[in-house]
Amino acid sequence: MTNTSVRFLVLSGVLLASLVVCQAQTAVSYVIGPQDVLSITVFDQATLSNKYTVETDGTFTFPLVGRVKAAGLTLRDFEGELKRLLADGYFKDPQLSVAIDEYRSQRLFVVGEVRQPGAVALAGGMTLIEVLARAGSMLPTASGEVLVVRPKGEVNGPQLPDAEAPDIIRVSLKELESGARTQNVQLRDGDTIFVPQAPFLYVFGQVRNPGSYPIQRDTTVLQALALAGGVTETGAMNRIRIVRIVDGQKREIRVKPTDIVKGGDTVIVPERFF
Repeated sequence: MTNTSVRFLVLSGVLLASLVVCQAQTAVSYVIGPQDVLSITVFDQATLSNKYTVETDGTFTFPLVGRVKAAGLTLRDFEGELKRLLADGYFKDPQLSVAIDEYRSQRLFVVGEVRQPGAVALAGGMTLIEVLARAGSMLPTASGEVLVVRPKGEVNGPQLPDAEAPDIIRVSLKELESGARTQNVQLRDGDTIFVPQAPFLYVFGQVRNPGSYPIQRDTTVLQALALAGGVTETGAMNRIRIVRIVDGQKREIRVKPTDIVKGGDTVIVPERFF
């Protein structure tokens, strides 16, 4: 198993563990929107307990109180408002709970090098690591970063020069894997999560498994050779060269094991003279 495969297995485990934690949290900060389906339970009042769909105008009809506005309120705020309406001439200190049965009003998209790309319903408090877990984690061909593409004006701080261009948040998978909170972005309605494909290089000559391999940023020649199973007994480590395209021209470069490789490089390990 290559180092890349091990790394992504570890990250997948982190993602799945985080998903369990996130699913256990109550989405109290979720803002209700049109088409969301609410599950409302009024204790000791079975006839009032049901599922209610928020209509396009942000309201729905609730028994006794008539039309109530839910869109734009958090679950806890709406819970308090409904409790106030029922206490106004209907029940003394009504006890109730409001939860989301189906998230329909907000969604985001996951594309690129993930196992299950597509639309994801945006639940309250959802973060990047949870969405990546829902997308089945990254493929081994994923690059070392994730791009969160957000509608213009939704990111605090300096804006991009192009007024029509979206804002882009770059996240390091290495830091995300290590548990850095700053990398676990809080997601918003309309976000697109893009996992780019890692650049590939080619390793040929006196290596155990010649072929093409995805690389991460700052991959060294030695690490590239490790991806190919290492150098054989007849390989000349002191004469390794790289074939690289520079300004449209093919060039051969003599390199040391600690030099950094680039996507598109061809690493060649020649045979020893003796």
